[in-house]
Order: sequence, then C-alpha cells, then structure tokens
Amino acid sequence: MSILTHPLIAKLEMGSSEWFDAQKEMIDLKPAIKRCYDLWYSCLTKDIESVKAEGHVVELGSGSSYIKDFYDGVITSDVVSGVADMVIDGRELPFPANSVKALLLTHVFHHIPDVHMFLMEAQRVLVPGGVITMIDCAHTPVSRAFFSSIHPEPYDYNAEKWDFPEGNTMLDSNQALTWIVFERDYEKFQKDFPTLRLENKEYLPWFSYLLSGGVNLRSLVPVWAAGIFESIDKILRPIDSFGAIHWHITVRKAGHGSS
Repeated sequence: MSILTHPLIAKLEMGSSEWFDAQKEMIDLKPAIKRCYDLWYSCLTKDIESVKAEGHVVELGSGSSYIKDFYDGVITSDVVSGVADMVIDGRELPFPANSVKALLLTHVFHHIPDVHMFLMEAQRVLVPGGVITMIDCAHTPVSRAFFSSIHPEPYDYNAEKWDFPEGNTMLDSNQALTWIVFERDYEKFQKDFPTLRLENKEYLPWFSYLLSGGVNLRSLVPVWAAGIFESIDKILRPIDSFGAIHWHITVRKAGHGSS
C-alpha cells in the first residue's frame, strides 16, 4: 500500500468483506466523494428507467456499492463471495437470452480480463432496448497522468488488444479500456457487436474527486470545504475534455424496449 492510502483500509486485505465495508465508510466520511457516487448512481438509474421492457437489473463488481439506495430491484454481484447477492464473472453471465434490462458497472469494465467476451454475453442476455451503463476511467491529459503515475492500477492506452493477463489481485486491469473499445477501436466494436450501439459518453465532475483522494487515498479537501469544491467542479466543466477522470457511458442493444 502507498503512504497515500487512507489508514482505514491500509491494513485490510484488498477484496475482503472488511475492505469493502471500510470503503463504504470512506465514502460516507468524504462528502465530495459521496456526492460523486450519488451522481454516478443517478446516471445509472436514469439509464435503467429508460428501458421499457421487463427484465433483470444486474450490477457487476458491486463490492462497496450502495446502488440499492437508488434502485431497489438491482441484483448485486461480485467475483468474490460474501459481498453481494450473487457471484458472477462478467465473461459468463448466468442469465437466459433476452432476460436482462440493464447491466451496471462502476469502475468495473477495466477489470474484466476479456471485455470482448463480456460484450458478447451482454449482447446475448440484454432485452431489446436494454443497456450496459457504466462509470469508468476517462481518457484526458489529467486522467492519463493520474492513472499512470498515482493510481496503482495499469493504464495502458497503447495496448493492442482488449484483454490482459488474468492474475489473482484486484489490481489486474487496464484502466484505458473504455477509451480503447469505444473510441480508438470503435469501428471494431461496431463490426463485432452489430446489435450494440454507443448511445452516450459524457464527462463527469472531477476536481473535487481528485483532491478528495477518491475512495482509498488520503483527502486533501477538509470536510467543511466540500461545498466550495462542488462549485469549482461546475466552473471547470468547460475544460472537462482536459481534466475529467471519469465518464458515464451508455451502450444500448437495438430494439424497441427503450423510451
């Protein structure tokens, strides 16, 4: 663990139920981070509600998620047991074809060792008009610097492939994957997944998130100043393409199940 790691989680085993519980506590202790997560879950919920067809709503990589505070009917899941409703690997979704209205991923897409397999599965299980809705790492000058130098997970935007070696830690990832799949290799995405289309890609507030240290790092923002930094986030919106570190992406399956 880095010296920047918050002491609440520094000595806990990454991926354990205790670690996820500590993450939830961290979110509650940092108003600026809580505001970001509330916004993210609101984005996901709006996408869920855009699907008129019936079906399961499934969150992958739930971990410390509190998405059920926003949408009660979500089936939460993770790759480890004891932290969510189900144990699910995104490369093999345990649902029949055309039975899922929404797949939710927050900081998860870049952890899937083979996102091509995940997208194949998503294409199979989603109802017509169903969505993959996600919050993940953006690709801007600030995000590249942050994720490449400060964040412990890899950020390889020069990777030729969509997959990466699967190890045994939660740090196995490529945080540049959403940019690779939905921007750099978008023509390949369209060719390989003809029933899926990129509907939305929007930058999210970022300055207060950075100074608050995210979920795991020590904060540089005193609790009393959270409201001030919310205002700064709004002022900086015109330069989001330079500074944003997260974006909200919506991918929809073709069909008539959306509003």
